Amino acid sequence: MLKRRSFWIIAVLLLALAAVGARAVVKSRQAASAASAASVKAANAVPVLEFLPSDLVTVTPRDLRQTLAASGSLRAYNQAAVKARVAGEVREVLVREGEAVKAGQVLVRMDEADYRARAAQAEGALVAARGQLDIAAKARENNRALLDRGFISKNAYDTASSQYDIAQANVNAAQGGLDVSRKALGDTVIRAPISGIVASRSVQPGEKVSADNKLLDVVDLARMEMEVAVPTSEIIGISPGQEVSVKVEGLPQQMPATVVRINPATQAGSRSIMTYLQLDNPQNRLRAGMFGEARLTLAKKPGVLAVPPSSLQRNGDSAYVYAIEQDKLVRRQVQTGITGSDGDATLVEITAGLEPGARIVRSNLGNLPVGAAVKVLQPSGASALDASAR
Repeated sequence: MLKRRSFWIIAVLLLALAAVGARAVVKSRQAASAASAASVKAANAVPVLEFLPSDLVTVTPRDLRQTLAASGSLRAYNQAAVKARVAGEVREVLVREGEAVKAGQVLVRMDEADYRARAAQAEGALVAARGQLDIAAKARENNRALLDRGFISKNAYDTASSQYDIAQANVNAAQGGLDVSRKALGDTVIRAPISGIVASRSVQPGEKVSADNKLLDVVDLARMEMEVAVPTSEIIGISPGQEVSVKVEGLPQQMPATVVRINPATQAGSRSIMTYLQLDNPQNRLRAGMFGEARLTLAKKPGVLAVPPSSLQRNGDSAYVYAIEQDKLVRRQVQTGITGSDGDATLVEITAGLEPGARIVRSNLGNLPVGAAVKVLQPSGASALDASAR
């Protein structure tokens, strides 16, 4: 009886253990099945890409310019070196550096005593020569009358006529000497050849100077000129009258300029050609010697589609961009044109592949998943403003 009871107890325990094991196996299979379904669902899920508004750019028509950068120093288009025309002692210098002067204004006075005496001497010589001419003229007239009556020979009359010609030549010479003396006297007063500003002063009162000695420099700042070197490979795109934008050191805004001249020969050693730009300077804000950076317009295309160079990706000879269409990422093959500037940034022309208003990824982020959903995030500041408005 005891053995039969033990047998049944053992059988019940074995059945209980079998039931527990079966339940564990079922739960394990259910967990594995759920994990597999989750992994399949995760594999089939579409990725979501998040961008800030600053990561995207809208393609719109722009005026694009292809430019060439060049640099040089400014100088006055009109400038004059004021020099002494006669030798002598400087008596007065009436202007200093930085003063504005008008054309014809007296700048320097020299001692005129010596030149005034020479003019007086020349004037006396002219009076004497005219007196001799009067005597010779009367003698010739008298001899003509005597010749007509037969009282003198033809040779005697010819001698009197020659004396008259000599006296006339002496008068002319004396008149020339007086003119030279008067001009030298007038040259002791030195006037401004052009209107402008005194740039330098090289002489002081009391100094003795020789003829052609430089006294002052006068510059006219109404128009400025800039000399830039253009490579020979680019000179074919430059012509007189072409518009230029110049950024002058020290001034915030760019200034318009024009190509006015092109040197016909290349510079030795550099193989570049000097090109001359002209700038208007009505307010005299520009000064000689200022450094400027010029951008010469080689080509200009109005109203073209253009994108930042960073948005383009290359695949051999072809180019493409990533665009956002219906909140999904797509890849668009594009054809490019010139690279230029719209005045604010460097852009690349798109001749085919995009339409106006297209939104593209601004920067090259490498290979992105085409077809991925796109979400444009609002900046934290904008979210805070929206929340406060609500």
